[in-house]
Amino acid sequence: MYQYHCLNPIAERGLGLFSEDYKKTDDINEADAVLVRSAKMHDMELSESVKAIARAGAGVNNIPVAECAEKGIVVFNTPGANANGVKELVLAGMLLASRDIVGGIEWVADQKDNENIDKLAEKQKKQFAGCEISGKKLGIIGLGAIGALVANSATHLGMEVYGYDPYISIDAAWNLSRTIKHSKSLDEIYSQCDYITIHVPLLDSTRKMINKEAFDKMKDGVVLLNFARDLLVDEEALIEAIESGKVKKYVTDFANPLVAGREGILVTPHLGASTEESEENCAVMAVKELRNFLENGNIKNSVNFPDCDMGTCVAVGRIAICHKNIPNMISQVTQILGAEGLNIADMTNKSKGEFAYTLIDLESTASREALAALQAVDGVSKVRVIK
Repeated sequence: MYQYHCLNPIAERGLGLFSEDYKKTDDINEADAVLVRSAKMHDMELSESVKAIARAGAGVNNIPVAECAEKGIVVFNTPGANANGVKELVLAGMLLASRDIVGGIEWVADQKDNENIDKLAEKQKKQFAGCEISGKKLGIIGLGAIGALVANSATHLGMEVYGYDPYISIDAAWNLSRTIKHSKSLDEIYSQCDYITIHVPLLDSTRKMINKEAFDKMKDGVVLLNFARDLLVDEEALIEAIESGKVKKYVTDFANPLVAGREGILVTPHLGASTEESEENCAVMAVKELRNFLENGNIKNSVNFPDCDMGTCVAVGRIAICHKNIPNMISQVTQILGAEGLNIADMTNKSKGEFAYTLIDLESTASREALAALQAVDGVSKVRVIK
């Protein structure tokens, strides 16, 4: 029997995928797995029982990923599950920035008691006029699941699309329209594009990547969209760019006192993945990842451990080991198993940065003594019996 804990409401379509072998618990300290959306986990003390955390979404800034890795807790996310929802909001943001739709709606609301509103509207509509996005150049920084969808959709809307992503995956590249121009540098995006949208993770290397130096390279009157992470943009420099006319509009999904209600900035209250479909897709993917990990030991879409898949165990036993990516680790593991008379039927070892993961199928059941010896190896954080 496995137990799971939900730190946020998780769509029932996903939770319904748990079998009868799973039970929901209100005590996180009893849980084998934790499902989370936006709850902040950095100050939480997680018990030894917690083996995995699944973030129903892409970003994991609310989870202490490195600390979890040290404890052998595998952290999953659900890349691409909410991509369409975010893509649609990005497209809406471009349209809102191009034509003063919001201003027009607000004007009509203010004139609701005016009997001549129909005639007045014809006179006033010019102040809300804008431009079409068809024929304009769109620069996309980051061509992952969301960026690729935005790129393809924008081409169908008649935009000339430039994409920059030095780490683009093969799958993403195959799914991109042939009409999309591959930019080899950010400078090309900045200098050529009328609209720029950011779709990269928040890392030390990307924090405030859109800064004064970047704004200086952009075309006058550029529209900037940020539906990825708030700290990707240096908002102090952004305000200066708006006031100077360098940036025509900034559209963001991240509200804070600096940008809220400011002229030239459109802010939505983190609506990117707030659709019924996105929440369900994320929940479904998160539960599937957890089940595959807990029942088979397989890892897919982890942010702190490598992908590792040995399918369903057909041997007598299977053990999973989370450990540091250091020399002599595998030899120590096999030596312990050999000393106990345990023959290895199959084994996979994968690494990701400082950490590694080893799955071992055995032709006989590992004893408590063997498991204790494995756990005692320097650099091993968690040993788990899968079967």
